[in-house]
Amino acid sequence: MLMHSYEGVHQQETKMAKNEVKLIGYWGSPAALRVEWALKLKGVEYEYIDEDLPNKSPFLLQCNPVYKKLPVLVHDGKPLAESLVIIEYIDETWSSENPILPQDPYERAMARFWAKFAEDKCVPTTVGVFSKLGEEQEKCTKEARENLKTLETALKGRKFFGGETIGFVDIAVGWLGYWIRIVEEIVGINLLEEETMPLLSAWVQDFLDVALVKERLPPRDKLLQLNKGFREQMIASST
Repeated sequence: MLMHSYEGVHQQETKMAKNEVKLIGYWGSPAALRVEWALKLKGVEYEYIDEDLPNKSPFLLQCNPVYKKLPVLVHDGKPLAESLVIIEYIDETWSSENPILPQDPYERAMARFWAKFAEDKCVPTTVGVFSKLGEEQEKCTKEARENLKTLETALKGRKFFGGETIGFVDIAVGWLGYWIRIVEEIVGINLLEEETMPLLSAWVQDFLDVALVKERLPPRDKLLQLNKGFREQMIASST
């Protein structure tokens, strides 16, 4: 009887270890933030490990020896890098709870398309507005507004990119709405205009009002100071 009880406890401990989830991130990292949103949406319990970016831990370097970047998800002892890849893994692994990607193959492909569009077009031009000066900044500002306006077309007839609830594109792009307002304050340029982009402006507010999203947003003042420092470093290195 005692042996049977011991085996039961041992099996339970093994099961807990196998299902253990760790996320290596950084409090001010948009990529880590969207992985947390995915985990929260799925109701997955996880241990969060906050990195000291200037002094990367041996654990991070061991888990992501290729890129040496975060975030890294460690599930059942197996590490996985790249935030969008991680989000898809989370969706497939914990498939019974709140689907992130659409079930329809076409809609699923389009969700990936818009997430990649934002990653390839909206993010670089917004970073350009943040890190450039003069004519280069003006060019990036024009392109950033055009790209955001294009992204807005995916919201036609929808509250969220995922429909009535948040989905893959919302999680992939959601941080941008929070960061853009900080960029605007630092550089004094309005990128996301309510008059010209009413759908996207409304989506930003609706997304940031979602409880699980709001719960994990970095403190705005702290993030503002962090990004002011980043901008100074970027400008100094380019002059």
